[in-house]
Amino acid sequence: MTPSIRIIHWLPRIICILAIAFVSMFALDSFAPGVPLLQQLGAFFMHLVPTFVLIFFLIVAWKWEFIGGAIFIMIGLGFMPFIYMMNYQMNNSVWISLSVILLINAPFVVVGILFILSHFLKNKNSKSA
Repeated sequence: MTPSIRIIHWLPRIICILAIAFVSMFALDSFAPGVPLLQQLGAFFMHLVPTFVLIFFLIVAWKWEFIGGAIFIMIGLGFMPFIYMMNYQMNNSVWISLSVILLINAPFVVVGILFILSHFLKNKNSKSA
């Protein structure tokens, strides 16, 4: 495997792990003073459900890059309207809502594109070898 293909192979995996870690940090808002510990832990694990789903899709993408890439693109694009509307209702700002989409959704779209690119580069490289 050439160095450029190796970089394209690892880049989506690293970005995806970092993006999943970023999304996971939002689960920490389930901890609040004055709330029973069991209730806080239950809310914490409920907030981590998206993280578990994203980890599952990362495992799929790790094994089948094209399928995983398509899934990540659909996740990134599919949740954009939902996240935009939710944020717009909270802050009534188009620009803040768009920046939130860029922070949360854009990395998953980029990851999906990189997984698909890696798939095609590896297939092209294996056919020419």
